[in-house]
Amino acid sequence: MECPSGLRSLSLFFLVGAASSSVLPPRDPLPNGFAAAPYYPTPYGGWADDWSESYEKATSLVSQMTLAEKVNITAGTGLYMVREETLIQIAGISTGATFNKELIYERGVAIGAEFRGKGANFYLGPSVGALGRKPRGGRNWEGFGSDPVLQAKAGSQTIKGVQDQGVIATLKHLIANEQELYRMYQLGVQQAYSSNIDDRTLHELYLWPFAEGVHSGVGSIMASYNAINGSAASQNSYILNGLLKDELGFQGLVMTDWLAQISGVASALAGLDLSMPGDTVGNNIPLDGYSNWMYELTRSVLNGSVPVDRLNDMTTRVVAAWYQLGQDKDYPPPNFSSNTADREGPLYPGALFSPVGVVNEYVNVQADHKVVAKQVAQEAITLLKNNGSFLPLSTSSPLFVFGTDAQADPQGVNSCTDKSCNRGLLGMGWGSGSANYPYLDDPISSLKRKVTNVTYYATDSFPTVPAPTSSDVAIVFVSSDSGENSYTVENNHGDRDASGLTLWHGGDDLIQKAAAKYSNVVVVIHTVGPVTMESWIDLPSVKAVLVAHLPGQEAGDSLTEVLYGEASPSGHLPYSIPVSESDYPASVSLVATPTLSQIQDTYSEGLYIDYRHLNKEGIKPRFAFGHGLSYADFSFSNASITAVTALSAVPPTRPTKPASPVAGLNATIPAAAEAYWPSNFDRIWRFLYSWLPAGEADAAYAVGSTGSASYPYPDGYSSAQRSDGGPPAGGPSGGNPALWDVAYTVRVTVTNSAAARLGGKAVAQAYVQFPADAGVDTPVIQLRDFAKTGAALAPGGSETLELSLSRKDLSVWDAASQNWVVPAPEGRYGVWVGGASDDTPVVCYTDTLTCEVGVAGPV
Repeated sequence: MECPSGLRSLSLFFLVGAASSSVLPPRDPLPNGFAAAPYYPTPYGGWADDWSESYEKATSLVSQMTLAEKVNITAGTGLYMVREETLIQIAGISTGATFNKELIYERGVAIGAEFRGKGANFYLGPSVGALGRKPRGGRNWEGFGSDPVLQAKAGSQTIKGVQDQGVIATLKHLIANEQELYRMYQLGVQQAYSSNIDDRTLHELYLWPFAEGVHSGVGSIMASYNAINGSAASQNSYILNGLLKDELGFQGLVMTDWLAQISGVASALAGLDLSMPGDTVGNNIPLDGYSNWMYELTRSVLNGSVPVDRLNDMTTRVVAAWYQLGQDKDYPPPNFSSNTADREGPLYPGALFSPVGVVNEYVNVQADHKVVAKQVAQEAITLLKNNGSFLPLSTSSPLFVFGTDAQADPQGVNSCTDKSCNRGLLGMGWGSGSANYPYLDDPISSLKRKVTNVTYYATDSFPTVPAPTSSDVAIVFVSSDSGENSYTVENNHGDRDASGLTLWHGGDDLIQKAAAKYSNVVVVIHTVGPVTMESWIDLPSVKAVLVAHLPGQEAGDSLTEVLYGEASPSGHLPYSIPVSESDYPASVSLVATPTLSQIQDTYSEGLYIDYRHLNKEGIKPRFAFGHGLSYADFSFSNASITAVTALSAVPPTRPTKPASPVAGLNATIPAAAEAYWPSNFDRIWRFLYSWLPAGEADAAYAVGSTGSASYPYPDGYSSAQRSDGGPPAGGPSGGNPALWDVAYTVRVTVTNSAAARLGGKAVAQAYVQFPADAGVDTPVIQLRDFAKTGAALAPGGSETLELSLSRKDLSVWDAASQNWVVPAPEGRYGVWVGGASDDTPVVCYTDTLTCEVGVAGPV
């Protein structure tokens, strides 16, 4: 059979290559006021100008495909056939802590270059969900921090960097995947928990970074495992069809998370486009696999259950993304295997018997990316405390180092599968978001290169030590880990459910005992998120505390250069550090149930997570969101605000939604022969195919062509494309284009004092305070933009930074009108600027276009 032009190379698209269709038990009733409203049908893609050329090419190719060919590219070929390879992996939480948009972009470029060099079509990132609602959440470290704007801007820069290399970025996990425990539907026994969220909270917090990602042109979005308002994410028509594809105007494809698909027809109708890895949990249990799609989707189209136009749209979205990133031209084929590190291996690793061939060509794609890796690791380092300007250290001081976290894992830096142990240096969390180290520069090796008098105690229990002198310095390395629920590490099931926010391996005790012995103690924390530190933070011997986050392979020199003053710390906390875990709202605790029914996780705190909650309740954190000290001495001056776009209460009417080229594709049920198995085809065992035996195809076609039976469609289902013009807030690639109009710009000069000892990079963070008479409940302040100086400012040096506020930044979501509303267009919005959420000495007012410097902030 002759492949249409382009289809053969498109098959290389599926380098990333599971869920049960078992009957699910009844779920607990949703709390009052929460429901996943039906939203049908799936809007066609192809109506955004910036995707029009790709859709023209895609529809031309799809129009030449048979039914089986269309279906074949809506699913992977099976869990054991091919798997994704992750390469350079600098944790998202470290990246967010840099508050450096340009550096975040460069990290994306490096990731994209490595994936392209390996012939990988997709990068399964960035992650902007989990947002960080739950401080114990297992995968918070994969994202950029506990604020929607920080997540949005870091996610956007990552997407641009990756996709500028021609690799399809996959924004994940849509949506409200804030806990690892009970995240998945398990073989009809345990349902995934339901995240129950009101409409305003959903828009202003959890959907915000996804909207920014769509606006940045992301090619793919991954649905999460959990349910939202009672409906599983991968078949939630309100989320996928309504919010993502209609309101946000997403033109790319929606894929499942691995093992997340729990139905066939229902997920297709709800807006899912790509099932990954294609099979279900059945393929984890030999002898054979099962797919909810592939041959079953072919059957569902032939019998009329899934309309042909829905399949056309699914297929076209996949192909359009391929064209949009230029992967039809000179894109390298895959040259690696994730199933073996050997040069030769099974060509079909899922099969009982497989031919052997070259599967790893060992293409080195690292280039000079270690430079970016080190810069991210270093600019993330956040100095929490520096009493008496104790840091930087002198290389002449005798150094005593404690804690196994200072050294590489003695059993091998990649000895634990998916980093599913916390042994030695904690450079990343565990699970599918981790990666093998290409090398590891650990802190103790770097310290020994830099300092001649170093004594290392590779233990987490304080040892017997000689009596110290007053000049001796102790550095204590401690950690706190988390990851994906696929592994349990030291009784933590992904989330930090066992350890809580305390340091692992007796870290608090190690610090206290070191502080009792030494008069000069420096604490270095490698952590996935906030940890409590009240038992030692105020001890007089604890002179300095640094959070090095998750530094990856460049953990050594990136840190020691800061310790010894070769670089100044410039990281800022991407979350708050509380005095006590009880300072958070009770509703953000991990949820569980003794029954096997669906767990209800209700977001009753609404908009008030992290610093928003602490500010509302007047709770002073130990260290506020955005906090970060420097060896430099920064001040802000010469602030100004400029009005750019006049604001009205509601945005200008959204643009008219044009017709999609998908509507021109043939939507008639095709002949059954298009689904027949090819004659004399040599089938690979456990490989998933889209063909059906002729008898089964004929039987399905007979049903579909005559309408002799009907699928039990969900309430509210319609196959007719909507003619209402779309949601008021909607529009192409991110929603109504007017939402992205710049309303105000703020300029401020940051200066390093001439008396400062050292230079350093400065960060300006802009927080919006809504008018007191706005008539709507809003957080005290909300981050809306940030900027970092391009180079370290020498003593006496200065740089002017510009911050922008869009219409959306000054709006609230109005559930009644289903639109973004500026509650007081002529009102007095305060734009507070400073180095942390609790340190904003500059304020600019939108009503008078005036600014004040040296004022007390609102928190």
